[in-house]
Amino acid sequence: MKIKKHDNVKILKGKDSGKTGKVLQLITPASSAKTRRKQSQMVVVEGLNLRFKHLRPKKGGESGQRIMFPAPMDVSNVQIVCPKCGKPTRVGYQIREGKSEVSKEKKTRICKKCKNIF
Repeated sequence: MKIKKHDNVKILKGKDSGKTGKVLQLITPASSAKTRRKQSQMVVVEGLNLRFKHLRPKKGGESGQRIMFPAPMDVSNVQIVCPKCGKPTRVGYQIREGKSEVSKEKKTRICKKCKNIF
């Protein structure tokens, strides 16, 4: 997956389109032999795509509650923001050679616009 936890992303579709936020959680579907279609990966962005959850009162004298939480959204509706140039960009990969004998090659993410490593 090209988007990781703590990345800054820009939302492309939905009610919060154009806003940016930090990725809190990545949700990958459980692979099942029964389902033929590919299930998409989901992402939870901090402070965006907010939903309400209604809770009933547990005891007689209590009142109910409305809890606001960030709901997951499809990973195709967000685009990563480059930390150097600050623009939404696609992510590419580059294989870099390591100096030690243990890790000879390392795969790193690069910005397609400014070629910066992040």
